Amino acid sequence: MNQAQAASPPGFYESGNLRQKSRAAGMDPDYWYAVEEVRRIKPGTVVEVVFWKRSIALYRAKDGSFHAMENRCAHRQLKLSLGVVEDCRLVCPYHGWKYDPDGKLADTDHERMGKLPKVRVKTYPVKVRYGLVWLFPGDPDIAESRSIPHIPELEGRGRWACVPLTFTWTAHHSMVIDNVSDFSHAFLHRRYRPFIGAKLTRCETVGDDVHVAYDTQIGAGRISSRFVDRGRVDTRYIELCYQYPYQWSNTDDAIKHWLFVLPIDERTTRAFFLFYFKSLKIPVVPVRIPRFAMTAVLKLSNRWLIGPLLGEDGFAVEAEQEGYERHWDARPLEFNPVVRAFQNVTVRKWQEHLEREKANGAASA
Repeated sequence: MNQAQAASPPGFYESGNLRQKSRAAGMDPDYWYAVEEVRRIKPGTVVEVVFWKRSIALYRAKDGSFHAMENRCAHRQLKLSLGVVEDCRLVCPYHGWKYDPDGKLADTDHERMGKLPKVRVKTYPVKVRYGLVWLFPGDPDIAESRSIPHIPELEGRGRWACVPLTFTWTAHHSMVIDNVSDFSHAFLHRRYRPFIGAKLTRCETVGDDVHVAYDTQIGAGRISSRFVDRGRVDTRYIELCYQYPYQWSNTDDAIKHWLFVLPIDERTTRAFFLFYFKSLKIPVVPVRIPRFAMTAVLKLSNRWLIGPLLGEDGFAVEAEQEGYERHWDARPLEFNPVVRAFQNVTVRKWQEHLEREKANGAASA
């Protein structure tokens, strides 16, 4: 190994310990991944999304439907996300090659010599749920057999209010997952105090899920504590789960959240947070905030409380990424078994994916 190679973190197969392997692992593409908020993509527009170094053009047709395809024109390989949307077609900005939602070349904007070539670019299944656009980057034949997480509280007429929060952090996805369920970092949040005095009471891996529980005081901050209805909600414990590749928490079936990570590369991750509450109370008086007002309250909360709180987590994981890139060969020192359990699942799932790819490649050779 030369000096330049030694100065960089090792790849997955070159890694010598669990931490190094987890920081080099991707995520299994055979799951649905949130890639963007619906409200950010207007009809007739296209954006680039990236799943583990794979560029994908996500566009919204004029009728409001979403479609996704490999982000390259078959002609000169320009990114289709640089193009425009015409009705339900995605059009390359260079020569006006037009692609139908199924990826088939439908027309060009220039005179051709001969027939239209039979060209088709790869497409990806897309769904919309909970205000998010979901994409299936893996084997499309199994997309329908894999489910987007079912969140009954966010469905139907009596659904709870929820306003998504989205961040792009310069940190590996495993660092983000480690952060949200490792409650030993209360010091980081000493200003907002979302949890204090956490004592781990459960850490159990069941299949691809890691179940975690803490005895702790939830929502103990100077501002947040005024809105938590402690007369109706037991905030002395919290349950969490790394339900690969997703993460969720539950406090007394009244305060919940989901985290959906989009792995972009070894040092970049998008994080989509859904926080939702059965009810909150008006500060000082024991009166619930009316359901019709909850969305407005959550928008304010996201801006002034939850957003800044998660910003502290973003600061931490980005600093951890920077530190890991400088000191990846430092001795791993991890005291919370939750983190090791998460990393074991992350590494195993990526290993299984690589072995599956290898087997499929051998079978098609």
